[in-house]
Amino acid sequence: MKRRALLLTLAGALLGAALPAYGATPAVKPPAEQRTLDVEALLNDPHTPTFGNPAGDVTIVAFFDYHCGYCRKSLPALERLVAEDGKIRLVYKDWPILSESSVVAAQLALAANYQGRYLDAHKALMKMPARASTERMSAALAAAGIDGKRLAKDLKAHAGEIGALLRRTNDQAEALGLPGTPVYLVGPFKVAAALDYQGFKDVVADARARAAESAKPN
Repeated sequence: MKRRALLLTLAGALLGAALPAYGATPAVKPPAEQRTLDVEALLNDPHTPTFGNPAGDVTIVAFFDYHCGYCRKSLPALERLVAEDGKIRLVYKDWPILSESSVVAAQLALAANYQGRYLDAHKALMKMPARASTERMSAALAAAGIDGKRLAKDLKAHAGEIGALLRRTNDQAEALGLPGTPVYLVGPFKVAAALDYQGFKDVVADARARAAESAKPN
């Protein structure tokens, strides 16, 4: 199924039941035609889950798919760094491109955001096996303490908003020419690879050094 078709698939299944990339193996091919990038929407979309320090000196934008093994490997290290550093703003871009199940997972996480439980849903879904059934994902969210009835209600009530957000994220990924997941925009750097804790720490340090250099008077 193509990405566009996936992103237009809403939660029926549940309701019925920058610098060059550092390198990675592409999961999808970049589009033939590039879209225009809305930088403000990329960094400050009010509907996009955003955590860390809102006044942080470095913003990291994470494009990921819940069923991407490399995302599962690298995101915990990034989240650890954000918690320990204290000066990083983290923007989560749910970009479900690998399967229809990926779309359902993204919808579930974004719907959980309406009850203030995005991070709980995010962590639970990151532990699920690839292409897990909707029932298994729903059970995992319930085990994480997320209100299932509220979740189903929000999925239905906010289906249009969730779908629009996923389409905006897809448009941004296409405008950036992203090769697949994961991709991390760290300040001025685009990292198309799974990094460990030290790798993220090094890129953040490079971003801060670049910002300090740019701030110097000519």
